Amino acid sequence: MILQVMILLAGFILLVKGADWFVEGAASIAKKLGVPQLIVGLTIVAMGTSMPEAAVSITAALNDNAGITIGNVVGSNILNILIILGITAVITNVAIQKSTLRYEIPYMIGITVLLMIFGSTGSSITFWEGVVFWILFILFLGYLFVMSRKGSSEEEETAKELPVWKCIILMIIGGVMVVKGSDFAVSGASEIARFFGMSERFIGLTIVAFGTSLPELVTSVTAAKKGNVGIAIGNIVGSNIFNILFVIGTTALICTVPFESKFMIDNAVAIFSGLLLWAGTIKHKELRRPCGIVMLLCYAAYFIYLCM
Repeated sequence: MILQVMILLAGFILLVKGADWFVEGAASIAKKLGVPQLIVGLTIVAMGTSMPEAAVSITAALNDNAGITIGNVVGSNILNILIILGITAVITNVAIQKSTLRYEIPYMIGITVLLMIFGSTGSSITFWEGVVFWILFILFLGYLFVMSRKGSSEEEETAKELPVWKCIILMIIGGVMVVKGSDFAVSGASEIARFFGMSERFIGLTIVAFGTSLPELVTSVTAAKKGNVGIAIGNIVGSNIFNILFVIGTTALICTVPFESKFMIDNAVAIFSGLLLWAGTIKHKELRRPCGIVMLLCYAAYFIYLCM
């Protein structure tokens, strides 16, 4: 047990420092290349911090244990919005880009509904449904490319001026530290949870989901504190889209992904979380502390439901 606690703490340390370097490198490159921070958040940072979800789910599929995929992804997406954005909003107001309100958040909600529809028909995500997710993922990447070509002047230019080579090194080292830190955190937390006799579903939707969402948490809070609000909100929305379309889509291409009936409630909570984010930001064009507190209370209620 002492060894598992030490592994857990080591994971947290790697996550904090790794995310700090990753955000610094990504924000600096965005400024140098004239690419909006929002686009960097929705692509490089989002995919980088979603690597733990992808690694866990795809490895599980290759080991004939694809059942963990839905719990990991849906649990992570709920945590990303209710906990991560909730905590970030309590720390500082998080600005929301117009394009995020009009396109990215509705897109995220739409594919979450689609996941629920796919899961309710046949209680699994099949190969062809995985193909549909991949097509939607490619379309999303195309949309981001068009957005990056247009550019935006809404972001705050607060990134440091660093040499390109240093930015790349920071992002590579930071990314590796984030992924390994998350791996250590999940491993340690899962063993501790099993020691206390917690169920596999509970572990998947909470411990594993939280562990694989730790990069998003640390990255978003770090970005928000540094003033890179475009990365803070874009990272979460991009990660949620990436989790469903790429992680579940890729896993479904490898093998059929079981979707148990009890995941319908969890999926409904994920949809509600997206709607809450959209409703809480549409008026003021930013996520404020009161909405952040509501998000945290909603997750507390959901956690109590999982414990029952």
